[in-house]
Amino acid sequence: MNPHFGLKEFQQEHSERIIRHMIENVEKISMPPILKQAMIYSLEAGGKRIRPILVLATIKAFDKDPLLGLNTASALEMIHTYSLIHDDLPAMDDDDLRRGKPTNHKIFGEAMAILAGDGLLTYSFQLISEDKNLTSDMKMRLISLLAKCAGPEGMVGGQVADIEGENKQLTVQELESIHVRKTGKLLIFSVLSGGIISGASNDQLALLEQFAHHIGIAFQIQDDILDIEGSEEIIGKPVGSDDSNQKSTYPGLLSVSGAKEKLHFHLDEALSSLHQLPIDSSLLTEIAHLIVVRNH
Repeated sequence: MNPHFGLKEFQQEHSERIIRHMIENVEKISMPPILKQAMIYSLEAGGKRIRPILVLATIKAFDKDPLLGLNTASALEMIHTYSLIHDDLPAMDDDDLRRGKPTNHKIFGEAMAILAGDGLLTYSFQLISEDKNLTSDMKMRLISLLAKCAGPEGMVGGQVADIEGENKQLTVQELESIHVRKTGKLLIFSVLSGGIISGASNDQLALLEQFAHHIGIAFQIQDDILDIEGSEEIIGKPVGSDDSNQKSTYPGLLSVSGAKEKLHFHLDEALSSLHQLPIDSSLLTEIAHLIVVRNH
């Protein structure tokens, strides 16, 4: 099978399954209808679903059933979605569009958007804790790792550092430190969670973490490049927002060509770690390349 076709097919099949699974689980919760509408609105808003697909692709790479990771993948996407809802708020990035649609607070108001994000964040941990396909040890490891990657040591701390870095000239090392936490940690969770569910050894998990670390940095570099070279119609939000928000970016510090060189360095490092693993790495390799060549 052509590997590109394999990834496209895998992504299409499992993206739809993840969306259905998230919606079905939110639908069955007893809560005020407006909160349910606000949560589902952002879950249905589209997106690349790279993080949950990475969970399932990693499990498949170890020759296990990808559906063993469906709850974990859905929980991860809920946390990513909550972070986007909060990022778009007037107190944060103040964005009116997300994935080509009005942001959550533009439809439901700021208070309900905050609460929709809170609901998605907290329910994600419940979803993993109630997963009958996982052992108690797996659940504990996944919940602990997800809290670490999403919380003050990870995404939330990275967001704070990002805010504090506005209107300042950061070094490449400082910028990388922000994005390793803000973006990279959840990508690391994506891959490590698939490894944990697959029963990977500690040595194998270390290589998976290196792979995910480098694709996480590559992901952010490509985001910064798209903010300059991308199309608003394709991306679904205004381009040039980093510059208008006075944020340091890889192209701003390295030039566009320097940023692209750095991008390919991290791709090469990621693939070097991945190819040391005794697994079928074809899907993960394709996802790594997709991160680099994507146009949104």
